[in-house]
Amino acid sequence: MRNRRALTAYLVRRVGSEAAHDLLQETFVRALRHDRFDDVADPPAFLQRIASNLTRDFGRRRRTEAKYLSFDRILGDPPSWDAPQDEIADRDRRAQRLAAAIEALPPRCREVFELCAFEDMPFPDVARRLGVTERMVRQHMRIAMQRCWAAIR
Repeated sequence: MRNRRALTAYLVRRVGSEAAHDLLQETFVRALRHDRFDDVADPPAFLQRIASNLTRDFGRRRRTEAKYLSFDRILGDPPSWDAPQDEIADRDRRAQRLAAAIEALPPRCREVFELCAFEDMPFPDVARRLGVTERMVRQHMRIAMQRCWAAIR
């Protein structure tokens, strides 16, 4: 438990305060489940490695969710179950074009877009998290939105 404060600070920087506490708990659970935790030469480094792996997994999961579950926010409400087939197919095509447009964004631009659009993170928080200015966040979002709108039109 001596490492709790440092691990919490690390996790908050990486995933935000909302998810940090869950990942902190998971870090300690995984450490305690390790067969030979008592034999670990450097427990703080071991805990840091677990936390790092968990943040990486968390990021991958969030990106996947953002790509496949959150398009409704940009594309609008999905067609009703009794909508004409061509309306459903049109929405699917637009969703595929949107996914391709997001994937084609430059890495930093895509990261800003995903944080703002899919995680509802405000511009100041995105700027702090990525170590850039709010102006740069706005610029990345402007580019991302232009490309996304162009893709779905």
